[in-house]
Amino acid sequence: MKYEYATLEWIWDSNSLKINLPSQDEKTSEGSYKEVVMALTSLGAEGWEVVTCVTEGNWLFWTLKRNIL
Repeated sequence: MKYEYATLEWIWDSNSLKINLPSQDEKTSEGSYKEVVMALTSLGAEGWEVVTCVTEGNWLFWTLKRNIL
């Protein structure tokens, strides 16, 4: 089984949200709790699942993966 990976970064006190997907440019936007939930829901609908989340201070960083068909 092969996988591809993506990342989602949120700096909550700056309302900064970044999404990095394979073979795409980085997507940046403002990000409150609502936008984080919407981003994770959208990624889940595309087959992505969270495999790790790390945090420090005002920062959360998720790694996601999905099967390559």
